[in-house]
Amino acid sequence: MANATSGMAVNDDCKLKFLELKAKRTYRFIVFKIDETVKEVIVEKLGEPTQSYEDFTASLPSDECRYAIFDFDFVTEENCQKSKIFFIAWSPDTSRVRSKMLYASSKDRFKRELDGIQVELQATDPTEMGLDVIRSRAA
Repeated sequence: MANATSGMAVNDDCKLKFLELKAKRTYRFIVFKIDETVKEVIVEKLGEPTQSYEDFTASLPSDECRYAIFDFDFVTEENCQKSKIFFIAWSPDTSRVRSKMLYASSKDRFKRELDGIQVELQATDPTEMGLDVIRSRAA
């Protein structure tokens, strides 16, 4: 079902892969991309459970917008193992203005399709989603 404001539909595979990450921890991260030819958000890349945060950030293009989900594992001050599901709206300064507008206008609708996001980050350069930022937002 396309959204009237952005015209973007969400491919069912996006929801399916997100549920697998959330319920079964099949993936460490998922990178989503808007396919402008079919006006749909699609899965671009899946990260294996063994991959690191560095692998995840390296999979984001430096000059194109993306949406991404990252399953962040951490240990609390009480020494409890926890995880939080991050939604990251990646919109680098070097990406096209049209692309930034498209991703910005489609973001809320896309996020609503993924039930279980715990933390949201908006990043325009790698420092805004550095591991220190992720750690501070997870706590």
